[in-house]
Formats: sequence, structure tokens, C-alpha cells
Amino acid sequence: MVFRGTIADAPDFDPSADAEALYNAMKGIGSDKEAILDLVTSRSNAQRQEIIAAYKSSFGKDLIEDLKYELTGKFERLIVSLMRTRAYHDAKEIHDAIKGTGTNERCLIEVLASRNNQQIHDMVEAYKDAYGSDMEEDVIADTSGHFKKMLVVLLQGTRDESGVVDADLVEQDAQDLYEAGEAQWGTDEAKFIMILGNRSMTHLRMVFDQYEKVNETSIEDSIKNELSGDFERLMLAVVQCIRSVPMFFAKRLYKSMKGLGTADNTLIRIMISRSEIDMLDIRECFRLRYEKSLYNMIKDDTSGDYKRTLLSLCGGDDDLAGEFFPEAAQIAYKMWELSSMTKVQLRPTVRPASNFDPATDAQALRKAMKGFGTDEDAIIDIVAHRSNSQRQEIRQSFKSLLGRDLMKDLKSELSKNLERLVIALMLTPAEFDAKMMRKAMEGAGTDEHALIEILVTRSNEEIQAMNAAYQDAYKKSLEEAIQSDTSGHFCRILVSLVQGAREEGPADVERANADAQELADACNAESDEMEMKFMSILCTRSFPHLRRVFQEFVRFTNKDIEQIIKKEMSGDVKNAFYAIVCSVKNQPSYFAERLYKAMKGLGTDDRALIRIMVSRSEVDLFNIRKEFKDAQDASLHEFIQVETMIGDTSGDYRKTLLILCGGED
Repeated sequence: MVFRGTIADAPDFDPSADAEALYNAMKGIGSDKEAILDLVTSRSNAQRQEIIAAYKSSFGKDLIEDLKYELTGKFERLIVSLMRTRAYHDAKEIHDAIKGTGTNERCLIEVLASRNNQQIHDMVEAYKDAYGSDMEEDVIADTSGHFKKMLVVLLQGTRDESGVVDADLVEQDAQDLYEAGEAQWGTDEAKFIMILGNRSMTHLRMVFDQYEKVNETSIEDSIKNELSGDFERLMLAVVQCIRSVPMFFAKRLYKSMKGLGTADNTLIRIMISRSEIDMLDIRECFRLRYEKSLYNMIKDDTSGDYKRTLLSLCGGDDDLAGEFFPEAAQIAYKMWELSSMTKVQLRPTVRPASNFDPATDAQALRKAMKGFGTDEDAIIDIVAHRSNSQRQEIRQSFKSLLGRDLMKDLKSELSKNLERLVIALMLTPAEFDAKMMRKAMEGAGTDEHALIEILVTRSNEEIQAMNAAYQDAYKKSLEEAIQSDTSGHFCRILVSLVQGAREEGPADVERANADAQELADACNAESDEMEMKFMSILCTRSFPHLRRVFQEFVRFTNKDIEQIIKKEMSGDVKNAFYAIVCSVKNQPSYFAERLYKAMKGLGTDDRALIRIMVSRSEVDLFNIRKEFKDAQDASLHEFIQVETMIGDTSGDYRKTLLILCGGED
């Protein structure tokens, strides 16, 4: 096995000399933390065990106990964890995850999904030795359902590691997984557990490819659709580890540091456990996915001796590097291949109401608004539980039966964000998009992100309908409005997109290779020429074709298209091209990130929140919910509940958003 760690055996190692150096660093008043961290992080785990033995022989004291006494906080936790063997460290993590009140399911998932058979056997043995109890029995006592069953399977450490693949069994397993999930009402969880918990990683990678080829959906999407809760998270972690263990850990590290606060236990656990195995690959995967080095993220998110120790384990700053290591380039190529093979089944959260009667709804809405006060609950119950086409029938019936304009009545009776949200729901999609484009450009300042989001994610038909609605409402073409409000290459990109003339259909392989080569050549040109070439391809080719182009771009350049855009471009042009690439790769994921940005930090961008929740509720909001949960480790439902409390004293705005959201994940 090729060494891909950042910590290796120190040359000319002398455990007695190191033991004495550590003793001297801790004696007297205070301790020399710098000497401790420099020594500990420059020795392998096996060498640290020799130092522990030499320390006891030389000084009759327990090194770990002395370190605990002399050090404090996160730095102490990190240094002490480095001194334990891998097996005992894993055993302690599992023990801490299930002891006391509450269970740290994410820790159980991370450790058990990512360890090989030998590592699991060693961990189980260390647990028995350290705590005098059986790990399996303790896990069973603390978990339940299918989640418990899969953990027990993984704890056996009996996954096939032969590497032998039976082509017939690959096809059979792919078929069995399909029949256990997508093909039937309900899910046969036992079949998922048996196949994903026992087959070899090589075999399962081929099963996943076969599954996508036959069913036009990825195994990940099927798991998100068919499973839920901790069991869903565990099975997704198993699949991610089968595809790429370094990428799995890159995602876990990112989640441990993003947002407010740091999940230090996760950060420490991963940095220690992977430092002698595959930290170099994790670093590359991190840079590939987040366009930022792991080194710099740790540097920005931590402090003091704790930070210095983590950076020593990390081993280097990849933002100083250019191209990918071969392993990361292969992963990037595979990611685009996966994206091009997968046909995502889009799932809405709002569907047409059964037994619909527009006249009855119109009368109920009038009743809710006449007299003293307004029955907001009645309005919300009708508007949020009808499809857009049904709402248009209600608008017509309201005018026919009552001689009144429903939109005007709603505006006069409702206020603030609830009014904006209900009115947005009552507009046709084309009217709503036209209004959002107008709002993005009116007054002082332009909401470039809104312009980009709408024009990048709408189909040709939707853009043409929006153009017509804009002309009808504002007596001016949308193209003219864009040209008046934007400039330069950004203006040209938007004008290109607003034509609604993007090619449609599958990828042309020969042309995709030529396009990829043109983009690769453009990377060496002047910035104006580069941006024009990118526009001519990214704004006109079909999404399936662009997936193939971006895949081949990795092969030509050993870089990912996202990385090039982030590095070589700036401002609104960069944001527009980046949005196109993200939408091509995974549009629900793009919207999930937009929703997160709308709600994170101080204050909520309610216009963006309303725009996405309304426009996607009948298209793919269920898929967006799943991507949100996967990226943030918290549900969209939960985020909306917390982030919309401020300023929504009645809770009606929040209630309506949660109905559109469609449920808790």
C-alpha cells in the first residue's frame, strides 16, 4: 500500500531521549508546550508507544497522566489522543459516543463506516480491554431499528476484502437493490444492509455503476428517497466510503469547521486517525470540493497551540499548489462521470389537491378576509395546499363569483413577509420570475445573485414565458432592463441566457472533447478572451453536454472547471459561471446552498428564501431538502423554524414556509 500520510517514523529515533525531552518540558513551573507539540507530531504512533514505555522506565511515571496534568483544553485533548494507539483511540471514541445520556450517532457512523476489517477487530478488542464490556452489546443497548442492525453488521468486520469480482453477482446485486427500493412500495432495508454491509468495495463500486446505468439514478439518490434518519445517514456514509474514503473525510472535516463554532471532537478524531494513512489524499479532495486548502481552513478556524498541532498533522498548504495529485484528478473525473450518468427523479413538495373546487376555495378565502380581522390560518391552509394551476383557477373564480380582485384583497389584508409569500404563491411562475427579476434591478443597487440564480436555473420555455410576462407587466423587454442595469462581460452573459435558446438534448461526445480542449486552451489566454470563450460554451450548450465537457476538461488539464473559475475569474462573471457549473453538476445541491446562504448569519434574506421555496415547491424541493440535510447536517425544516422566528411574531410566515417545505427529514 502506498504511503499517503503526513506523519511517518522519525529517523534516528531514540525513545529514551524523547522521554527525557518530554520530562524536561513538563518539570518546574509551567510547561514548554512548543517542545511537546513539536516532538509528539514528528513521531509516528508506534514510536509514541515506545516513548510512553521509556518514560515509565526512566521516571516511574505515566506519560499520559503527566500530559493531562500539564496541558489544558483542546490542546490537551489533542496531544493525549495522539499518544493512544489507533485501536484504543477508536475504542474511546465509540465509548464516549454511547455513554451517558444521548448518543453521538454521527461519531458511530463515521468510525464504523470508514474502518477496514482489521481496524474494527483491533478496536473491538481494545474496547473490551479498556472498559471490560462488549462493544457490540453496548451499541445494541444504545441504538435501535435498522440503524442498529447495520452497525452490528459493520462491527463484525467481515466485509469481503478479496478484491475478486463476479460480474453476474454485480448485475444481481444492482437488480436486488433496485427491487428493494425504487421498484416497490416501501423498502426492503434488510437487502440494503446485507449487500452494502458485506460485499467488497471493488465489487460495490461496480454495483453502483451498474445501478446507475440501468436505473438512471444514483444509489445515493435512491437511499435519500427510500431511507430516513440515522439509518439513511449511515448508509450514505457507507456508500461514500466505498466510492472514496478520502472524500468522505474531506466532507466531514469541512462540516466540522464551517459555520459558527467548531466540532472539535470530530476535527481531532479525523486529523489523528488519518495522519498516517491518507491525509495527503484528504487534503486534495478537500481542495477539489471546497476550492480552499484544508490547511487554510484549519488556520482560519482554530487558534494557539491547538492550531499549530493540527497544522503539523495536516502537513502543508495545498493552495500553494496548482494541479491535482493523480488520485484527486481521478475523483474529479469520476464525479463528473457520475453526474452525467445519473438521471435524478425530481420530486416536489406541493401537489394538486384532490377533490378540488375553485368556487368553494374562492368563497372560503372571501370569508377569511371580510369583516373585522383576517383569518390567516384559513388563507394559508388553502393557498399553501394547492398547486399553482389550481391557484389560478381560484383567482378566476374569485373574480367571476364575487367581482373582486383576489390579489388586491390579499395585499390589503396581509402584511410583511406573509403578504409577500402568499402573493408570490398566487402569481403564475412566469409572473413571479418576472417580478423577481424586476425587484433584483429596481432602486439603488442590483441583486446580481438573484439575476444569476433565475437565469441559470430556468429552462428555455420558462425563460421565454418570463420574458413575455415581463414585457406585459412593465412595458419593457427584460433584455433592455438587463442592459440598462448591468455592464461588461456580466451583462453579455445575462443577455445570452435571457434569450432562452440553450441547446437541448444529450451530449455529443466528439464535440464535448473539442469544447473541453477549447476551454483548456482559453485558460492560457488573456482574461477577456478567456471569459468570452467560456461564455460561448457555458451559456449555450445543453446541461448533459456540459457535464461531458467538464469531465473531459479534467482529463485535459488535471484541474477541475470550478477551481479554474474561482482562481482565474472574479466578481459577477465568476459567480455566473460558477452557478452554471454547480447547476450542471447538481441543481438541487445548488439551491440547497443558496437557501443556506439566505438564512445563515445575522438576519435572513427573505426575498431569496421566498423566491426559492415558491419556485421549487412544485419542481424539486424534496430533492433540495435532501441535499440541504446532507450538506448542513441539519434539516431545511429545522433551519426555517429557527431562522424565521425573528420578526415573525405571529408565526404565520414561518408556518407557510414549513408547509411548502413539506416535512422534517
